[in-house]
Amino acid sequence: QLQASGGGLVQAGGSLRPSCAASGRTFSNYFLGWFRQAPGKERKFVAAINWSGGTTYYADSMKGRFTISRDNAKNTVYLEMNNLKPENTAVYYCAARHPEGTDYAYWGQGTLVTVSS
Repeated sequence: QLQASGGGLVQAGGSLRPSCAASGRTFSNYFLGWFRQAPGKERKFVAAINWSGGTTYYADSMKGRFTISRDNAKNTVYLEMNNLKPENTAVYYCAARHPEGTDYAYWGQGTLVTVSS
């Protein structure tokens, strides 16, 4: 129901803009988030956005370099990633959380971002 794409290989300092499209149902009133999992590490929060796009949340290490946005008409969430660093290498997952829920119940399959030094 959530399909992430747009990862790839980029040099340090470069940019990528993965996206995550929903199908089969609408998530227009859901929180949408991005998480990442580096090799051998646990999955960590990256960013989230509320249903209208008016409120966003970021992990401290991502503030100023990453921007989350959404297009409810396209049922899609984006993650603009700038000034990428090798330590940003990870599989990036999108997820959806009901506004009254406490957990992200819907997850995409992930898209791999590799940043070379």
